[in-house]
Amino acid sequence: MCAVALLGVAGYFAYSAYQRVTPFLTPAGCLAGFGTGAVSLDPQQASIAATIAGVAASEQLPPRAVTIAYATAMQESKMHNLSYGDLDSVGVFQQRPSEGWGTTSQLEDPVYATYKFFGALTHVRGYLEIPVDQAAQAVQHSADGSAYSQYDLMATSLTSAFTGQSPHAVWCWPGPGPQPQPNLGAVGTALAASYGAPAAGRPVTSLTMSHSAKSTTLDVRVQPAEAWAVASWLVTHANAYGISDVHYGGYQWTAPAGTKGWQPDTGTASAASVTSGSILLH
Repeated sequence: MCAVALLGVAGYFAYSAYQRVTPFLTPAGCLAGFGTGAVSLDPQQASIAATIAGVAASEQLPPRAVTIAYATAMQESKMHNLSYGDLDSVGVFQQRPSEGWGTTSQLEDPVYATYKFFGALTHVRGYLEIPVDQAAQAVQHSADGSAYSQYDLMATSLTSAFTGQSPHAVWCWPGPGPQPQPNLGAVGTALAASYGAPAAGRPVTSLTMSHSAKSTTLDVRVQPAEAWAVASWLVTHANAYGISDVHYGGYQWTAPAGTKGWQPDTGTASAASVTSGSILLH
């Protein structure tokens, strides 16, 4: 095998036990990065950030493009998927249906909105060399293009975390109350929307569902360069699809201990494993 295997694992029994014994007292949230450079995000911001990184990977765009997108999204919507805005602006990037970006419902889909943003950005001459705010303004045509510059440093930090340049740098935790039942079938569909359909040479190369008496697991095989980015996508979408634990590269993230971030993989949480060529890592 020429790809790395990434496991997003969720099981009914594991999650049921989690609901019984682990009452969370803190609201749901996420962190991206480490130390003083860490950025606190709410769940929607984190899932959108992971989606933007996924679309960029699907389009084979460099990290600089992701940084520009993050700065733009923070300025336009604080990286939230808004159903309102100035005039008819909607969505993460506050794109306007009347300006030809798409329909309102399309632009309220962060995946679609991101593809449209990158489609416009890549037509900006020298967008990888000019300042972030200038590149963003060339796409958005905002009233105050300099406003994007205030998010330059934050966007750079987020890019490092969500594109996998900084390994195991994104983690989330659920809030109090009942947690969702696993829906791993939907994970594949949603993951493919951002990263493209699984195929050889694509960021995600294959998806395989496995069932046992006690759990259901999803084996996600990815290109090595995208492994930690996909791991971040799984963690930031865990609450939406009932993912209980994710394993990669000798690390594991579990929903019950989500506030602790990625921890060394004990190899006991599930049958999850990671492969790199013929090398099996746990």
